Amino acid sequence: MNLKKDILQRNFGLHVKKLRLKKGFTQVEVSSSMNKDQQSLQRIESGNVSPSLYYLFQLAYSLDVTITELMDFEIIEKKSKKT
Repeated sequence: MNLKKDILQRNFGLHVKKLRLKKGFTQVEVSSSMNKDQQSLQRIESGNVSPSLYYLFQLAYSLDVTITELMDFEIIEKKSKKT
């Protein structure tokens, strides 16, 4: 498996955002419940950073999902355009 870090981070971030919106939470609500700033969650959702294990558990708790649900996401690679 040739998985690039940026692809994994982007797909995870999209999954987190989808879960958050499904629950009806704002970034501010979720990040506040984790005692983090909103920008911290925004960086996760945009795929700019990899969260720590502790952050993952905090995030699952704040989103009211299991860690399994949080980590159950599809990895989709963008196909490069050939010119």
